[in-house]
Amino acid sequence: MEPLHWKLVVDCADPHAQAAFWAAALRYEEEDHSKLVGQLLGAGAVPEAVTVTVHAGEPEERLGWHDLAAVRHPDDPVSEENGAGLGRRILFQRVPEAKTVKNRLHLDVHAPPGTRDAEVERLEGLGAAVLRRVAEQGGAWVVMTDPEGNEFCVQ
Repeated sequence: MEPLHWKLVVDCADPHAQAAFWAAALRYEEEDHSKLVGQLLGAGAVPEAVTVTVHAGEPEERLGWHDLAAVRHPDDPVSEENGAGLGRRILFQRVPEAKTVKNRLHLDVHAPPGTRDAEVERLEGLGAAVLRRVAEQGGAWVVMTDPEGNEFCVQ
């Protein structure tokens, strides 16, 4: 039997800001859904209200979904039909409620050996914050939050 395909879905307030942060943090690529969005708009299948201009005024300006954005690993394949990654992928979806408790699931980001502190500094520059530094018998890592307060660890 083949393994199941999966993606991690993160509830958030601003999917495009989260996608921009995590694309930079992981050195992933923001997915470009403009071809599909344009086709569906042109066919009258979706109203303009469900779309948004992503990176308005920048060279990478494109159409996107108002309530969804995603990032993907740059080496993984991409669907020609809809621009979605076909491998390692994180989807950010807008939800009305704010985050209220600690995550039950989080990412561990593995920095190359000897570069954890530099990676933490780079992530802070992107908008992450350090919650605490942990040093235990089994290892050391830094617990951080992304711009919307979701916890992740840098090892």
